[in-house]
Amino acid sequence: MSTWHPLSFRDRPIAQGVSYPDQAKLETTLTRLRQLPPLVTSWEVERLKAHLADAAKGERFVLQGGDCAETLQDCQPELISVKMKILLQMSLVLVHSTMKPVVRIGRMAGQYAKPRSQKWEVRSTTDGDVTLPNYFGDLVNRSGFDAASRAFDPTLMLTGYQHASMTLNFVRSLMDGGFADLHHPEQWDLSFFGNAVLSDALRAEYQRTTDDLSRALRFMEALGELSVDELSRVEFYTCHEGLNLHYESAQTHKVPRREGHYLLTTHMPWIGERTRQLDHAHIEFFRGIANPIGVKLGPTATVEDVVGLCDALNPKEEPGKLVLITRMGVDKVKTCLPPLLQSVRKTGRRVLWVVDPMHGNTRTASSGFKTRSFDDIQREIAWTLDAHADAGTILGGVHFEMTGEDVTECTGGAAGITDDDLSLNYATACDPRLNYRQALEMAFLLSRRMRADQAKA
Repeated sequence: MSTWHPLSFRDRPIAQGVSYPDQAKLETTLTRLRQLPPLVTSWEVERLKAHLADAAKGERFVLQGGDCAETLQDCQPELISVKMKILLQMSLVLVHSTMKPVVRIGRMAGQYAKPRSQKWEVRSTTDGDVTLPNYFGDLVNRSGFDAASRAFDPTLMLTGYQHASMTLNFVRSLMDGGFADLHHPEQWDLSFFGNAVLSDALRAEYQRTTDDLSRALRFMEALGELSVDELSRVEFYTCHEGLNLHYESAQTHKVPRREGHYLLTTHMPWIGERTRQLDHAHIEFFRGIANPIGVKLGPTATVEDVVGLCDALNPKEEPGKLVLITRMGVDKVKTCLPPLLQSVRKTGRRVLWVVDPMHGNTRTASSGFKTRSFDDIQREIAWTLDAHADAGTILGGVHFEMTGEDVTECTGGAAGITDDDLSLNYATACDPRLNYRQALEMAFLLSRRMRADQAKA
């Protein structure tokens, strides 16, 4: 391969590229970004990489989740707190069932850029159809449907950096101080337990899990060695899709006493399904950084694609370096996933497998809202676990789009949201998310399945 440097991606074709009309303003913005302090540190990145290596061996489990597309408006203490709360509560349920440490990675503090299937958006107005650039997230342009809002503005990268920094600062404060109610499951919002769609046996099982978890945590606190606050001080990492390479490259640096370059906007960036072409700019950029890297794999991914990605992104077979995130969709996972698992296993490549059961299961309701079915999400997870069991590989984590708020964006679950309910509180900036109760219920279901699998082993 050609010599790598943080800007070598500019010599490659780029999918989902951001073309700024004012190059002078772009360069001024990038110069300032290069001068700003890093958002994360290289030692945090290396610690996460070690945890991911453990997860690939089945010794840890990864819970990755958050908003589909963060907005600058989301930088509020209440919104950040509820996102953290649901991630941490879900992780406790999974720790209880698997008896393994859970690695918590939030889609936050940087998930401001979003790929789109169409470059342009067309809307009908009283003056006829109006065509404008699509909304690519607050790091790129603005959501308002007018020419000024949709113009690609490089100064938004500075604004995004500032909001990511404030978000991370508050997250770290929460982690240091702990959540007062985190380790009291009896105080969580478990109202979905009472829904009629749950069988009596399943409801009783959920309640037993909650009671066991509460007793275990109270026992640990009663030992006198650790307070609730101290128990709440857990490690937390961030991730986002590295879509805007101008932004990512400006915060890519060599650091003292370590080899290579580190991308310091986030701990674990990922490459999307639309930008993983082997000869394109995103692979060129990400092959040169020391961070662990995620890659989304949809149903069009071939064995050759996956082997090529392993060769390009982790040629030295470094443990914890490469995370393959499958997003097949419930109708294709049974046929498309097994060949990929078997081929990687046969080659002996070191990868961590994670399932994203959200992105392959998006549909449009009759009302026009994009939505996802809770049952489809659950089935894709179950069938992915089956495929890994058959292939002799390990599913090391899950990746959800979710929020701690009481939105109505995904249908189903014990909360009983239907297509007719979507308009009640449809608040997403882009794709539908599991709400608080759906996310927590999903953790209980996943916990139940993983506990059953362990009992069989």
